Amino acid sequence: MFLYSEYIFVLVVGLIFVGVFLSGKRGGRRAALRMLFKDSEALHAVDPDTPVIDCVRKMCTEKIGALIVIDGEKLAGIFTERDALNKVLAAGLDPAATKIAEVMTRDPYCVAPTMTVGDAMDVVTQRRFRHLPVVANGKVLALVSSGDLIHWLVKDKIEEVQELVDAAAR
Repeated sequence: MFLYSEYIFVLVVGLIFVGVFLSGKRGGRRAALRMLFKDSEALHAVDPDTPVIDCVRKMCTEKIGALIVIDGEKLAGIFTERDALNKVLAAGLDPAATKIAEVMTRDPYCVAPTMTVGDAMDVVTQRRFRHLPVVANGKVLALVSSGDLIHWLVKDKIEEVQELVDAAAR
């Protein structure tokens, strides 16, 4: 039979669990996308006249799945691994002779840095995107991948669980 103090303990642990679960230390799905990247992070971009072979090499070297294509200071498009496979290799084009402007995805779907991680996750899931350019005032700030979003959400849940373990230990 439980004692009064044990009831209080269970109630407190339950309230802590609910509080941690609902709030999330970093905001979880409610965090703005700008929380995922730093202004100092390099944005991997190329010029529209860059040969596909150079873009693919850059993607391999940097271990990334997409490049932003910038014409002057304006976002012209995005070049992804899918573009390389479907629009270059499957189409039989020569990667050394093909300019990125010929095969990039023009006018990609862009999101604001104020969009929440949850809303961005909904976009990549529903539209089957792997990369989202983050744009503010016409300037590309970052390129967020579905992996970045998943990593953020998983890390947030791990922190929540650790808080629960710490609270229970106290």
